[in-house]
Amino acid sequence: MTKTILTIDDSASIRQMVSMTLTSAGLDVIEAVNGQDGYDKATANTVHAVITDLNMPVLNGIEFIRKYRQHPSSKGIPIILLTTESDEELKRQAKEAGATGWIVKPFKQDQLLAVIKKVTGA
Repeated sequence: MTKTILTIDDSASIRQMVSMTLTSAGLDVIEAVNGQDGYDKATANTVHAVITDLNMPVLNGIEFIRKYRQHPSSKGIPIILLTTESDEELKRQAKEAGATGWIVKPFKQDQLLAVIKKVTGA
């Protein structure tokens, strides 16, 4: 069974790069343009992992994680932050909110795939 990954980023170029990386590895990808769009898609579809940006309009990454973690469908779903931020306090907040991991942009495609395969068992 193919794994479905939700990628949430307000940057079209980042979404495209993440999507290309994941689809080339045989994964299905759903794209969202901000945290609220991501929440709507995460709760309406079966997803096996979420990759989210931190700094976005409407709902930022940490707000998305807090909201999504209150929904029953988020149970056991890994959430990876993919962001330019590397601040320890933000990492702590993300972990407390329910984030599984943190990757700093720019990312290496093989690094992203390795993390996704590890957290999804793909």
